Amino acid sequence: MRKTALAALILSTVITTVITAPAWAKPSVVIGYENNGADPWMVSQAQHLFQKTMPANVQLKFFDSGPAAMSALASNSLQFMCGLGVPPFVAAISQGVPLGIIFNQERYTSAAGIVVRPGSGIKTIADLKGKKIAIVEGSQSSFELATFLAEAHIPFSAVHQLNMSPPEMRVAWTTKSIDAAIVWDPVFDALHSMGGKILKTDADLPPDASSYNICIADTQWAKTHPKLVTDFIRALDQGVTFTRTHPHQALALMAKQAGITIATAKTELAGYQIFSAKDQTTPHVLGTPKTVATSATTKTIENTAKTLLKIGRIDKLPPHPANAVLPQYAETAAH
Repeated sequence: MRKTALAALILSTVITTVITAPAWAKPSVVIGYENNGADPWMVSQAQHLFQKTMPANVQLKFFDSGPAAMSALASNSLQFMCGLGVPPFVAAISQGVPLGIIFNQERYTSAAGIVVRPGSGIKTIADLKGKKIAIVEGSQSSFELATFLAEAHIPFSAVHQLNMSPPEMRVAWTTKSIDAAIVWDPVFDALHSMGGKILKTDADLPPDASSYNICIADTQWAKTHPKLVTDFIRALDQGVTFTRTHPHQALALMAKQAGITIATAKTELAGYQIFSAKDQTTPHVLGTPKTVATSATTKTIENTAKTLLKIGRIDKLPPHPANAVLPQYAETAAH
């Protein structure tokens, strides 16, 4: 069935690869990422902080959506994946794939949501009934749409959903082949600038079922390479620190990386609640090893899973969500 295809593919491709190399050789580390608009990740990327901080041969690999990255991660061709939404992660761990969140990058506020095309006649969530809305199937957008429709007492099946990548949404928007899209920056911002009306943003989601960008790793690989995981988090945190202490320079770096204006980068960055390494160990993010079960990230996993199960995106709930949240590496990196 379509709803289990991604999870089945991930589960079937999980393998353990042992590479024999001289003791002096640096390990190879591939970091996958998505383009989620201007955020501190781009500072770490632009300043080559991963290469400078991690004693490894580091490569970065771009993916246009979370589902597209999951098989690569599960097959060990990626060691880390960042900019990932919670739903594809939940789909994987519900099937027992050994993945864990090591860093919660940010919470979406106004940098993602539902944007509707001028002339579509859509003024409220109820008006989405029978309309064509573009989503990235299996991504955060499925969860967001289901949540907003449920709040308006509209059946999930009442909306005609078209599965597209964010770049494809821009084309479909200009050809008027969609009425609305649920997406994130930079495409969310681009559609808004093309006359789109913002119907809902992720700031409207419940606090215990938020929309996050997360960094994940294979739990077994992380146990075997704890220093590399900690150094990876330090590189991310340096980007956050630079963004907070040198905002103008950080925005210039983000704008250059994304190919946008500084003004656009400023707008996109304002749509996030950014988290540092120290923030990770608070109850509002990952929590600590002792409090992780009640942290905001764990609760979001639980509530996202319930929604995905209800709409048929997964077949079963993850057995132990708290086991998939790993604050110990950020705790070490913050000290």
